[in-house]
Amino acid sequence: MENKLYGYVGKIARINLSEQTVESIPTSRYVPKYIGGRSVCNKIFWDEVRPGTKAFDPENKLIYMTGPTTATGIPTGGRTVFTGISPNSWPEQYTWSGIGGWFGAELKFAGYDGFILEGKAEEPTYLYIEDDKINFLPAAPLWGMLVHPAQKKLEEIHGKGVKSIVIGPAGENLMRNATITTSNDNVAAKGGFGAVLGSKNLKAITIRGTGAVYPADIKKLFELRKKMGEPYMRPSPVIREEIHGMDQNTIPVEGGWLRGQVACSHGCNQHCCRLMMNMKSAFSDERINQVEKCVGIFAYGFQQDCSWTPIMSFETEQNHFLPCKMLSMEMPEIDMSDPYMPQLFEKVPGDTVNYWKPDFDKGSVMMDMCNEYGIDKWDVIVWFMTWLSMAKKEGLLDDLDFGMEVDVENEEFVRYFLDMITYRKGKYGPIFAEGMARAIRTLGKEKFGDTIYKGRFSQVIPGKRLDIPVSLETAWGHSYHWQGRGFEGSIPKAGWIATSLELMTSTRDCQTVEHHHQKFEEYLQFREDPCHSPVLVEGVIMNQNKAELKDSVTSCEWQSPDLFWPEMEAEAFTAATGIPMTEGELDEAAERSRLLFRAILMRNFGRDRDMEVNAVFPTMQYPDPWGETVTWEDWNDLVDLYYEKRGWDIRTGWPTRKTFERFGLKEVADELESAGKLPVPVVQPDNVTKIDKMRN
Repeated sequence: MENKLYGYVGKIARINLSEQTVESIPTSRYVPKYIGGRSVCNKIFWDEVRPGTKAFDPENKLIYMTGPTTATGIPTGGRTVFTGISPNSWPEQYTWSGIGGWFGAELKFAGYDGFILEGKAEEPTYLYIEDDKINFLPAAPLWGMLVHPAQKKLEEIHGKGVKSIVIGPAGENLMRNATITTSNDNVAAKGGFGAVLGSKNLKAITIRGTGAVYPADIKKLFELRKKMGEPYMRPSPVIREEIHGMDQNTIPVEGGWLRGQVACSHGCNQHCCRLMMNMKSAFSDERINQVEKCVGIFAYGFQQDCSWTPIMSFETEQNHFLPCKMLSMEMPEIDMSDPYMPQLFEKVPGDTVNYWKPDFDKGSVMMDMCNEYGIDKWDVIVWFMTWLSMAKKEGLLDDLDFGMEVDVENEEFVRYFLDMITYRKGKYGPIFAEGMARAIRTLGKEKFGDTIYKGRFSQVIPGKRLDIPVSLETAWGHSYHWQGRGFEGSIPKAGWIATSLELMTSTRDCQTVEHHHQKFEEYLQFREDPCHSPVLVEGVIMNQNKAELKDSVTSCEWQSPDLFWPEMEAEAFTAATGIPMTEGELDEAAERSRLLFRAILMRNFGRDRDMEVNAVFPTMQYPDPWGETVTWEDWNDLVDLYYEKRGWDIRTGWPTRKTFERFGLKEVADELESAGKLPVPVVQPDNVTKIDKMRN
């Protein structure tokens, strides 16, 4: 008799779209060593995808995994993850994209912990999973449909209660920013994986699962539900609001609007997502409902960047709150007895950026088109539209004929532009469908990327103009985010040094899952000289490891990490699986996952120190709101500290054999050595590290 499984359900489906075959792989091949979620994805990709594979090749495998907490009722377990070679990164690299909703739970109810999509269907296809049976069905009637109509059609065909992921026309037309969408407008966005599904001729996956998922410890589960995120046990009624937005981008709304707060995923005990009711549609005269997350606020008006307060990144035991509380408008009361008051809440105003004036209906239309076409709202709001605004003001578009006057404050132009890039229309549709990083290079980076926008002004030093390139481009083909310039740029140098280090070793904007959090007492230790601080480096590594766990256990960026309950993820893992796991052991699993990610980048994409330092350093040469930048010498001193603490060779940025073997990855080290990508040991004059010297 087989032992009963807890947390996991025991199978991963290998789905070959070319051959229309399915193979079941035991989840036990990977867990508990690789935990679940992104960690398992990393292992599968390492084993199965060879160097030279491109994002739209049939050989690119799109891997989807749940975590052991998914479908157990443990809060945040509804978050799941896709990984694969991203068409949206510059250059193409392996990356990940998280997604919420109810799809992951339904997959486990059907008996699968995840799936591997490989090959390419000959004709438009969708998958219907009914418990352990996976059916390949023709998608010709669905091809070309918008996202929500496609979801509704699948419900008509297979009945209410099914859960689906779908792509819209953007994915079908291989727009590199295309999303995969599920319920509550939850999307896998940053990887551009909607375009990968489109390249495989896969429109949707629909699931009906009738099984059950058993947590090992029901009593602990209920304890976690009450403790994680400190949920408010009360109704969340619909409220009529007279204004919209937050902070410096608050605008009045004529006639008001209706707001509700909803959870994003199965099992969640929070209400982070803003349900906006009776909104203007881009496609009909009927009013619609939309779900808004953080960046959506700026679709409605973007004249000022976000402000920042230290408590958003650096916390004390008396005053610390999770981002989910801010978004659900359920902030706890401030403890005024905190010895670090009032500096914890001293606001740094956002830069004046002057992108577009408030227009509530236009913002609603922009959001609706992103939802229905299946385009990453983030890239549309903080990159496409900001670039168009800045480029026009600097006279860069005078000789370009878009077929309509460029005006981001004109609702008709917004409609025209998003339609143009989704369907690759005209001369410029195909160019911008490749994403901003590639479009800028096609048009000519020196002019269309590096030209300085003269409309950014500091509010920290009133009246001071701050240079910023119209591209807003940072490393890996993404736009600035929490980096002291660009979107959410009001964080001071000590903060953006940390986030830029996190970005340097990534393949995409990682601040959606690695928002930098650290204790305020530690911040005080490194804020004057962040580039020479082991304390900052340790904080970066902690945040990166927690990010691996968020996508593996799974947890959520808006509930994790809890700096004053570091055992949270380990307790959730053990409650789900019954496998004892300490915080230290789980951190080792996170290190292992991170090492596999690093090994993939080295073997498949040529990642080394020179590549990543030169990708991120130039983007920090534009001033932050205080006029600060970083020097080449200081930045490389910090990189030395980081590599050394990670156990990586500081010359190449490659982990050493000792580091790989310490975390049970000898076979990975062997393969890298065969490929000439393992650093040659260098005998040091003594065993005192740079970090030890810094501490002393």
